[in-house]
Amino acid sequence: MRSMKKMANNRVLISGNEAFGEAAILSGCEFYAGYPITPQNELIQYMSRRMLEENKIFIQAESELASINMVFGASLSGVRSMTSSSSPGISLMQEGISYLAGCELPAVIVNVMRGGPGLGNIAPSQADYFQSTRGGGHGDYRTPVLAPSSVAEIFKIMPRAFDIADKYRTPVIVLGDGMLGQMMEPVDKSLFDIEVKEYPKPWALRGCKDREPQLIKSLYLAPEALEELNLRLWGRYQEIGREELSFESNISLEDELVVVAYGSMARIAAGVIRRLKREGLDIGLFRPIMLWPYPHKELGEISKKIKNFLVLEMSSPQMFEDVMLSVCSNNAKVDTLCRMGGVIPTEEEIIDKIKSILK
Repeated sequence: MRSMKKMANNRVLISGNEAFGEAAILSGCEFYAGYPITPQNELIQYMSRRMLEENKIFIQAESELASINMVFGASLSGVRSMTSSSSPGISLMQEGISYLAGCELPAVIVNVMRGGPGLGNIAPSQADYFQSTRGGGHGDYRTPVLAPSSVAEIFKIMPRAFDIADKYRTPVIVLGDGMLGQMMEPVDKSLFDIEVKEYPKPWALRGCKDREPQLIKSLYLAPEALEELNLRLWGRYQEIGREELSFESNISLEDELVVVAYGSMARIAAGVIRRLKREGLDIGLFRPIMLWPYPHKELGEISKKIKNFLVLEMSSPQMFEDVMLSVCSNNAKVDTLCRMGGVIPTEEEIIDKIKSILK
């Protein structure tokens, strides 16, 4: 961990991209394949050194297509496997992610989002929300999605991602963005004490000496057989929604308005709310940590008491649709403040928007 800067009081200074890598290693990641792309290059650079130091497997693949298919092969053998990229690279991986879902294989995919569509730019963005939470590739599948909002939280999110992947045999998306990936923050080293959970993997293809051969596939020519697979997957996603749902709610019944934001935008929103509270305004913050399955019911309960909501996104109105699905039956009013293409909303913009709503 030579790139980390040691600080007093048992803390280290580490970037978000490096934290994704270190947290994955501490979570038991045995195989990593990736391809360079800004703004997540520091992650693959970090893994190229640390995986070898830990006697684990690192491969710089020839493309994102190769990366996700290498992860597919490693996951077949039962080892904890991971890749990472940024928005255009994740788009290239969508077919492979669909195959992982169809074969019921665990994997963790980190997306350090940048502006789009197309090549876009390398600025922070949240424009891949739909891609991540709606499946992204072909077929009736979804991927559980987790979104940390700080470097320290990455050390809590990554072990959860690997555990969910193994427990439910599914690919899991971890959504960051260029701001979180590039920033450096002090982290308490106690967060490095991660318990690696072991999940039985009788399905893994490790040779068939003294047992019958096994087959893992996603090709089901009989429609009824494929429907059975999809029903099994959907039941699993519903179980994830019941057992793994995660959000943070700093709301009181006196609040006049609730801000809904995730990831880096939630941090900016928290700063705005602190400023407005000093001015005597009652504003709450709802931060989904698991973006899919989404905490619709929990947000809906809040809308029975509070009727004004503001969705903050570094994208077009995407999470806005999930908020509307959550609160519309209770006649709540939902406004948005969206900046696109890598533009980051300022605190002043958000304050002006909130005050205009409350007027």
